[in-house]
Amino acid sequence: MTTATLADAPVFELDGFTFRPLAVPSRGSAELAVWSIELAPGSSSQEHTVDREEVFVARSGRIEGVIGGVDHVIEAGDAMILPPHTAFSLRNASATEPATATVCTSAGIKATLDGQTILPPWAQ
Repeated sequence: MTTATLADAPVFELDGFTFRPLAVPSRGSAELAVWSIELAPGSSSQEHTVDREEVFVARSGRIEGVIGGVDHVIEAGDAMILPPHTAFSLRNASATEPATATVCTSAGIKATLDGQTILPPWAQ
């Protein structure tokens, strides 16, 4: 058994989003990739796809997502389930409050952004 604390997690930042890997291969997980994400007030992601299902569980604030052209909103305790190979983006529309979530997917996830496939470093 391995313990991976949030306090010791590496920090990755991108466009107002902060990612902290929890249970990912580099921290001892063989099959899953789980990380904490914080969306700064007013932040939004570029539209992209991933090759594995992702589940976002909101912990605080309000997270808005556009999945396959359909608007979705989650708040603390709610889950947003993203099917693989479906264009999506996320945003925090609040001008003052951050939003946080825990994200779970399969180890080895790949993302495609602007036609380029990447391995998200927070999921490795």
